Amino acid sequence: MVTRCLFGLVLAALPATVSADPSLECSLVSSSQVETSACLAEVEKRVDETLGIALNSARASATELDEITGRTVALPALEASQAAWDAYRAAHCEYTGTLSGGGSGTGISIRSCRISLTRARVEELLSRL
Repeated sequence: MVTRCLFGLVLAALPATVSADPSLECSLVSSSQVETSACLAEVEKRVDETLGIALNSARASATELDEITGRTVALPALEASQAAWDAYRAAHCEYTGTLSGGGSGTGISIRSCRISLTRARVEELLSRL
């Protein structure tokens, strides 16, 4: 029951356009790169909070599975996958930023990448509940 309630809260926190480019989403309501950057910072904060909720739900589910099966594998596997995903997101988004050639859009590119990958991770975690 708690998992279903959390699932609903997390879904409500995701924008309807989860596949859209975050920088495009923000540029539609911004008139400068400074405003776009500020918008992306706020979106990233909300998406990271949503990831925290999804991870807590996944951890609870994994813990429950481990208790039911008498094994200790689901939670450690989830934690290992999350650590690997964190490393991937950091490295991949830094790479994405280099494609800007060091220009003023580098930060926007990196942050947009992190938002997109985090949204996908939230969806992936929720699909396993």
